Amino acid sequence: MNIGLTGGIACGKSTVSGMLVQRGAMLVDADRIAREVVEPGMPALSQIVERWGPELLLPDGSLHRKKLGEIVFGNPQALQQLQEITHPPIRATIRERMAEYERSNPDKLVVVDIPLLYESGLQSMFEAVMVVYVPRTVQLDRLMLRDGLSREQAEQRLQAQMDIERKKELADIVIDNQGTMEQTEGQVEAFLKERRLL
Repeated sequence: MNIGLTGGIACGKSTVSGMLVQRGAMLVDADRIAREVVEPGMPALSQIVERWGPELLLPDGSLHRKKLGEIVFGNPQALQQLQEITHPPIRATIRERMAEYERSNPDKLVVVDIPLLYESGLQSMFEAVMVVYVPRTVQLDRLMLRDGLSREQAEQRLQAQMDIERKKELADIVIDNQGTMEQTEGQVEAFLKERRLL
């Protein structure tokens, strides 16, 4: 079985993916793949440099992420151009890793961690989607605490994503992560037992 794992910023997605991996799941990390597709020698990096110029390269030939961030954030057109370059190889790599894991470990759960799964319209890639949920107020407090942000900065980050209540409605499986670590683990184990994966 495979599932897409998502949630909102500061909802505890990494915590839950860690719990699933500890219990035998195979993890495909979309954020890690997003970094891999822009490494030196990859076609996406060449396309980014072609589009925005060689000043986006660091002396070692790797991508100057901060400079690229300054160009695309707050510029919807540039962001869309960047996504047009990076999304196809990211999706292709996700599919390859999923297929590889399903072939080599047919009895294991394959978990694909994608922060913006619904925003990117990727739910049809998976047998089910698991959303790690906390109410928005908890999300806001955790984000401010975790990243040292002001309330206004944290609100801006939350507004850039689909509302967590909407993600909860769309989910096939919801892991409510506002309680204790033990309560979250209990829900993860219940899900695995129900699907006969534990």
